[in-house]
Amino acid sequence: MTVLDSRPDVPGDPQGRIINPMEGSEALISEAGVSMAPVEDLGAGRGPFWLDDWLRANATDVLAWRRHIHAHPELSRHEFATTELVVTLLRSVGLKPWVLPGGTGVVCDIGSGERCVALRADMDALPLTEATGLPYASTTEGAAHMCGHDAHTAILLGAARALAGAPELPGRVRLIFQPAEEVMPGGALDMIAAGALDGVERIYGLHVDPRLEVGRVGMRVGALTSAADLIELRLTSPGGHTSRPHLTADLVHALGTVITSLPAVLSRRVDPRSGTILVWGAVHAGQAANAVPQDGVLRGTLRTADHEVWTALEPLVAASVESLLAPTGVGFHLDYRRGVPPVVSDPESTALMRAGTEAALGEGAVAPTEQSSGGEDFGWYLEHVQGAFARLGVWPGPPAPQSDIHRPTFVLDERSLLCGVRTLVHTALTTLA
Repeated sequence: MTVLDSRPDVPGDPQGRIINPMEGSEALISEAGVSMAPVEDLGAGRGPFWLDDWLRANATDVLAWRRHIHAHPELSRHEFATTELVVTLLRSVGLKPWVLPGGTGVVCDIGSGERCVALRADMDALPLTEATGLPYASTTEGAAHMCGHDAHTAILLGAARALAGAPELPGRVRLIFQPAEEVMPGGALDMIAAGALDGVERIYGLHVDPRLEVGRVGMRVGALTSAADLIELRLTSPGGHTSRPHLTADLVHALGTVITSLPAVLSRRVDPRSGTILVWGAVHAGQAANAVPQDGVLRGTLRTADHEVWTALEPLVAASVESLLAPTGVGFHLDYRRGVPPVVSDPESTALMRAGTEAALGEGAVAPTEQSSGGEDFGWYLEHVQGAFARLGVWPGPPAPQSDIHRPTFVLDERSLLCGVRTLVHTALTTLA
């Protein structure tokens, strides 16, 4: 595995607590310990005994880690402080984490043996301004954890430190703390290139779901998310007066042709059962009402839940754009950026994760969930090894409102953190059993 050693001088006390992490605001983690109200552990008493004991003693630490990360968000491929926090907390319990060559992203093994199962969390924040009003809201201008990656990281840290204290493990558990999930190409490719999947037989991950009640985990066999590609089309024209469009190439009309016709063409050229959809998000051209502009740009996303359709979309889009624009005389350049493949959970891995979740939270914990058109670079891992991805309920339930992810007002029920720890631990144990 290609790795660089992390910095050994990260500040922290022997218990792995970060010293003075929130300068200028109320400290959530300090040398003296954590001061906050505990939350209910919905899986308490379900064992194993060492997991129950660890959560009883450390549940507020998991919350504090999440709140610290939430207050100090870092954008994609700049998760340096978050990486150092992860390294410090893993080292404090005798583990030996590795940092990727880029300085963000951590890989760490727990246990020994030939068999190895991986657990993944993403660490990056979104370029948004938080509007929650929480006492631990983002202190970084233009960055906020509005997708729950702060929770993902804290959950995996909790699972790691609990597993590190287990009397014995039936194999190895690999921890993957991934940077840059929110950009393309995603940080999953960096992890894979560094060897994070070497020797791994299955991989699992969780993503917060504000539509699902806390204590429940959404699963499905097959596609959970869609492939997501970016399309940028730049058009050129000699320009001219709008009174004489026949003497030039009408760029705006050409843009309109592509805007309306390309989605229609694709809907007739791919299997409608594939969930393929093209939606434009930006169009720019011209300034004056009586002038044909010389250039314009059109941007959008193309998504599909079908892996075979995904591999065929780029040439199909290129041929369709050329055909649509040929009669207009407008020049063009198509930039088609392949994004992420669909996240497709295989039946056996899903069954193992279901069994682990039910052992962790009870028989009624697993909920059905729908396939989403959203993209998630966890799909890249599943191109190499089998695995499953699930949705972790973070909604408190009625009458609380549901606050969607990627909004400045997104909040979650912190009881979900302990549910996540239990789910990952039991899934790993079930898989290795």
